[in-house]
Amino acid sequence: MSKFKLYQYSVAVGLCLAVAGCKAPAAETATTSTPVPEAFGIAKAQDTTNTSTVKWNEFFKDQNLVDLIDVALKNNQELNMTLQEIEIAKNDVRVRKGLLLPTVGVRAGAGVEKVGRYTSQGAGDASTEIKPGVETPDPLGDFTIAAYANWEVDIWKKLRNSKKAAVSRYLATVEGKNFVVTNLIAEIADSYYELLALDSQLDIVKQTIKLQSNALEIVKIQKQAARATELGVKKFEAEVLTSRSLEFDILQQIKENENKINFLLGRYPQEIKRTNTNFLTLLPASVSAGMPSQLLMNRPDVKQAELELVAAKLDVKVARAEFYPSLDISAAFGVQAFKPSYLFTFPESILYSLAGDLAAPLINRNAIKAEFSSANARQLQALYNYDKTILNAYLEVSNQLSKIDNLQKSYDLKSQQVDALNTSIDVSNDLFKSARVDYFEVLMTQRDALESKLELIDTKKEQLNAAVHVYRDLGGGWK
Repeated sequence: MSKFKLYQYSVAVGLCLAVAGCKAPAAETATTSTPVPEAFGIAKAQDTTNTSTVKWNEFFKDQNLVDLIDVALKNNQELNMTLQEIEIAKNDVRVRKGLLLPTVGVRAGAGVEKVGRYTSQGAGDASTEIKPGVETPDPLGDFTIAAYANWEVDIWKKLRNSKKAAVSRYLATVEGKNFVVTNLIAEIADSYYELLALDSQLDIVKQTIKLQSNALEIVKIQKQAARATELGVKKFEAEVLTSRSLEFDILQQIKENENKINFLLGRYPQEIKRTNTNFLTLLPASVSAGMPSQLLMNRPDVKQAELELVAAKLDVKVARAEFYPSLDISAAFGVQAFKPSYLFTFPESILYSLAGDLAAPLINRNAIKAEFSSANARQLQALYNYDKTILNAYLEVSNQLSKIDNLQKSYDLKSQQVDALNTSIDVSNDLFKSARVDYFEVLMTQRDALESKLELIDTKKEQLNAAVHVYRDLGGGWK
């Protein structure tokens, strides 16, 4: 057998062993498990349209709130950090795309080499003439100018799948930004309604202080007429002081809430412009939940989890391709000589090369197996996160729709309670003036009325916030 045929045979055997030894373990298939229900379980869920399709500047009717949201979308630090994550993911796509193409560069080099005379190279150089009568220089210079290229042939779609995974992650960061926008808008709306509620509570406390102060003057007059005692006077004074203390507590809450909104807007403390109207007359925005399947199209966090699952599946394919042979092609073309004056002596100074390498792992593949197992585990992790995100989205909408219904019933009952207690205040004051009830009943009536009014405002605020939360949970606000 000739040496050439023996070489061909050994290469063929090596390739067969490489391909045979590159068998990769099977991956677990990641598929969604739980289908989304057809309805949210309550009557409102049967709407055919989804509130989230309405733009945020049309959903919110208060122009002051719209202006605040508009500022936050430009200045909020968390949102701006998320935008930088998008840029990072976009650059990663460029990197993966670049790996598909050959790498081409230019190289220039210079060097000198002195070898021993009694070596095979030294003996050869000593007996070789560069030109007739011109011996090989000693030491020997080396000057090179060449272009070179390297290219990994994407036989098993490893690089293409890697690029697709990077694209999916880039799209996932875009959806992550949309999710941040949705939550940012909802948080500003919540804080704005909280601010309006505190303003309304402050007005009620001031009205109560005025009412209690009038009652205090009455009891002082009755004491002078011997119709009341010092105990009654002190009780009324204590009640007035308690209400005044509550007034300062609310003022502090207003300041903190204003600063919270300013933080979300990315600016230093300043007064928040807001509507001066009767808070209890504000009506929550009407909401339409649509069908649960619309969550998959509108919720940014659901779409983000889906894209991350797609990327994780592609990562498994990339890790699997590491078990197979890889083909690298390299080439070079240029000029080379031992003196710069000979560099452009053609064709003697021309150099070129073309080589292909086929390499595959055969022994000690533990690192590749471990990476494959990790990629497979991350794929399953992404699947569980996707299922969890869908379940969480469904439950959030269901909870908020139920909350809107129950809050309306609670608000109606508390409104009746406030009306009854307002009437009882007038009645107790008249009876107290005529000495038909004692001061304790007047105090308790005023205290109950104050608490019920504050609770009514809290319920109204929760109604407004619940409408905002449904809008957020349906995936609205980012468009």
